[in-house]
Amino acid sequence: MLRVNAIDLHYGAAQALRGVSLAADPGKVTCVLGRNGVGKTSLLDAVAGQHPVSKGTITLDGADITRLNPSERARRGVAYVPQGREIFPLLSVEENLKTGFAPLPREERSIPRDVFSLFPVLSGMLGRRGGDLSGGQQQQLAIGRALVMRPRLLLLDEPTEGIQPSIIKDIGRAIAYLRNLGKIAVVLVEQYLDFARELGDYFAVMDRGAIVYSCSRDDMDEAALRRAMAI
Repeated sequence: MLRVNAIDLHYGAAQALRGVSLAADPGKVTCVLGRNGVGKTSLLDAVAGQHPVSKGTITLDGADITRLNPSERARRGVAYVPQGREIFPLLSVEENLKTGFAPLPREERSIPRDVFSLFPVLSGMLGRRGGDLSGGQQQQLAIGRALVMRPRLLLLDEPTEGIQPSIIKDIGRAIAYLRNLGKIAVVLVEQYLDFARELGDYFAVMDRGAIVYSCSRDDMDEAALRRAMAI
C-alpha cells in the first residue's frame, strides 16, 4: 500500500533523511525505531506531506503522492497523529473529534463507534475542553480524531511519550485492534522496543537520517536490533 522509495529530505542546508525506503501494508504495523534526532519524525512528516522531499518518491496504492499537499493526502486516507498530540485545547472533545470530518464527504461525517469502544473515557467527556484533559486522555483524543477520518494509512509518532502505563496499554490494545481489522496500514514511530515488539510486523531502525537495520517479526534478531538502536 505505502511505498517510500529512496527519499531525501532537507531543512535548508541540513539533510534530515538519506535514501530512506519503507513499506506499510493493510493489517500490518511497521515500526520505525531509533534515538531522538535520527529522522523518525522527518520521515512521518514526509509521508504526511508536511515537508517536501528533495529526492525519491512516495506512493499509496501505486499512485504517486510525492507532490500532494497534506489535505490531498488526507482525502486519500492518510491520517497523522503527531508527536505532542496537537489537539485544540479550547475546543470540546466532541469538537476536536469532528475536526476529523474535514477530508470526508458529507455522507460519512459521523464519529465511528470504534472511537468510543477503543477509548471509552472520551464518551463521558464530550463536552469538556481538550485542554482540560490529562496528557494520556489527549493522546487518546488525538488517535480518536485520526480514526474519525476513516484512515487507510495511520501514522503514529511516539504515542507512548509521557503517558501513564495504564493508558499505554489502552493505546497498545487499540493499535492491535486496528491491525487485526486488516484494512489499515499502521506506521508506528517509537523509542521503546518493548512496546513496538508487541505490536510490530516489520521493524526499521534509523540513525543519522538513514535506515541502518530492518527485519520482519519472523526473522528478527533481537540482539542485532538492540545494537542498531544503540548506535
